[in-house]
Amino acid sequence: MTTTTTDVDLDITGMTCASCATRVERKLNKLPGVAATVNFATEKARVHAESAVPVEELIAAVEQAGYGASVPAPPVDTPDEKTTPQDAELVSLRQRLIVSAILAVPVAVLSMIPALQFTYWQWLTLTLAAPVVVWGAWPFHRAAAINARHGAATMDTLISLGVLAAFGWSLYALFFGGAGMPGMRMSVTFVGTPQSGGHEVYLEVAALVTVFILLGRYLETRAKRQSGEALRALLELGAKDAVILRTGVEQRVPVAQLVPGDIVVVRPGEKIPADGVVTEGVSAVDESMLTGESVPVEVAPGSKVVGATVNTGGRLLVELTRVGADTELARMARLVEEAQTGKAQVQRLADRVSAIFVPIVIALAIVAFTVWLLVGASPEVAFTAAVTTLIIACPCALGLATPTALLVGTGRGAQLGILIRGPQVLEQTRRIDTVVLDKTGTITAGTMTVTGIHPAPGTDEAELIRFAAALEHGSEHPIGRAITAAADGPTDAVESFAAEAGQGVQGIVDGRLVAAGRASWITTQWALPIPAELAATIAADEAAGATVTVVAWDGQVRGAISVADTIKPTSREAVARLRELGLTPILLTGDNPGAARAIANQAGIEDVRAGVTPQGKLDTIRDLQAAGRVVAMVGDGVNDAAALAAADLGIAMGTGTDAAITAADLTIVSGDLMLVPDAIRLARRTLGTIKGNLFWAFAYNVAAIPVAMLALLNPILAAAAMAFSSVFVVTNSLRLRRFRPLPTPTRAGAPATREPAPVQA
Repeated sequence: MTTTTTDVDLDITGMTCASCATRVERKLNKLPGVAATVNFATEKARVHAESAVPVEELIAAVEQAGYGASVPAPPVDTPDEKTTPQDAELVSLRQRLIVSAILAVPVAVLSMIPALQFTYWQWLTLTLAAPVVVWGAWPFHRAAAINARHGAATMDTLISLGVLAAFGWSLYALFFGGAGMPGMRMSVTFVGTPQSGGHEVYLEVAALVTVFILLGRYLETRAKRQSGEALRALLELGAKDAVILRTGVEQRVPVAQLVPGDIVVVRPGEKIPADGVVTEGVSAVDESMLTGESVPVEVAPGSKVVGATVNTGGRLLVELTRVGADTELARMARLVEEAQTGKAQVQRLADRVSAIFVPIVIALAIVAFTVWLLVGASPEVAFTAAVTTLIIACPCALGLATPTALLVGTGRGAQLGILIRGPQVLEQTRRIDTVVLDKTGTITAGTMTVTGIHPAPGTDEAELIRFAAALEHGSEHPIGRAITAAADGPTDAVESFAAEAGQGVQGIVDGRLVAAGRASWITTQWALPIPAELAATIAADEAAGATVTVVAWDGQVRGAISVADTIKPTSREAVARLRELGLTPILLTGDNPGAARAIANQAGIEDVRAGVTPQGKLDTIRDLQAAGRVVAMVGDGVNDAAALAAADLGIAMGTGTDAAITAADLTIVSGDLMLVPDAIRLARRTLGTIKGNLFWAFAYNVAAIPVAMLALLNPILAAAAMAFSSVFVVTNSLRLRRFRPLPTPTRAGAPATREPAPVQA
């Protein structure tokens, strides 16, 4: 049955270099309405079509290019996952490398040390080199033949031509020239024009080139596996099974069988199998593997919990709300994989170069061979120049420069609770000069907290909060909950409770009629005057953005309690670090100017824009962009979604709404503002690594090819340089795994790192 789709991922097999990925991409993009991106490092293609396209048609297009394609299989939990196709490829490369090296070393020693060259030594080297050239280099010959059948040339074409040319020349010299005669002697020069006289063999070139290329391919493949480890570790974080409660009976089932609405039992030390809500039990949950925060979060009935987090305390019953591909863990993995599959603008230049590079190199090798013969050089010199030119060219380094750095950077970010949506994000972080910060939930905690208790003369502070908390107990209003939370110990019972919407509440507590509400309500409805000193305090707190509740009993105002959204402990330091990165912070909020200015002063922000509607936030972003600013927006609410989407770089707090997260380019899972400068640092460092890789790859080829054409290098050195240029690019990218967030100052002033617990599969 044919299936159609508008978005699909494909696993691509048979790619051996960047030009392979470019060929597959071009073939897919020739299909009507199809836009495809092929990533050599991840060996995946992401296809988007304007209208439904049969998957079979996409796979057929890839196969026409000479490669294999398949739809990724769903993950299957098996007891032993050690034998995978990727591991099989590594095992095959390792076997070929070891056997080829054992055979090639005697060939090299005999060829390079004349004192060891006994009678007919050259025939022994032929016997040893032949399996290396035929079997050891078989993956390159096979790939070159497949590409030739489809009218294309890749990196494997260069390697195969170079090895076969060296081996073929040696066979000619041995059977038809003088190289097969007894007593033949030969020496090797690594640098400088090779000897021009006599019939020499190039068996050591054919053998050692194969070994060096196999070594480079093996190290490159292994490093590519390592660069994707963070994503694989993220995918493996989830629980493999769960204890489900059905009709009062507990039974253990695989997580694949869970459905929303199931009640699962999570004991101390176990992973929560999927997203849900706690229905019974009190505990602490370690969310470090998702958020990077090392402090466990307290949960109780009604608390939301996320799959893959660890229950560290008591027994919990959790009602599942999202399972499988809908969970937070699966969403995070999709975001990371999408980021790794895309291409940055700098990579597209490398792809264009790789696509035309191989034909140019073959042409240059022919030119070098022809010119050396025309100027009167020996065939040996001309042959050396041609073979060295073929072997030393390295478009692989160009193709690996971006995807490997992107793999490692985004994977490391996921471990730290930083989700980078795509490679274009990296380029935006370099350009931004202004960061616009939402107030509620971003700079502030987003929850109301008592910030001041002001008893009137003759009233005890503890008594004031006790009566107010008793009256507000059970209130769903954020102000009421904040006052109740500030009480120390259990609250008194309240009788004859009554509430007036938007004004205040009243009731009898401990035999006394107590009223609590707005100052205007107390003075008009209850006709109670507020002492002058207390009135001044109330006015000052309200000017600073606090909401003040006046409390009265026994016909007298007894005091006031101020409640406000407080700044997060790390926000001021986070703003300072954003400034250190060269960014200008702006506070943007729909709150009143007094509250906004008070929070801005605490956070160290000078530019404040208050009383702004969601449309106003969008307009502010566009105005800043029109003024020439490159703007990053940090927010967490639905009202921030439009501004996040319009900003050059949108950063969402993971504790916020799905709308904000969907609209953003970067997501901070924990909601800690301190991770925003860390995220920008990581993105900039990843981009810097990409540019360093590309510089090395371009510079290597620009410098190496002319030297090779002048016959100044032995092909053996050319092979070593070619192989290790790719290895250098990959290992340089792997340095990003050592990225660390800056230490966070604790309230006591001592630094404390936010490095998460090690990710375990």
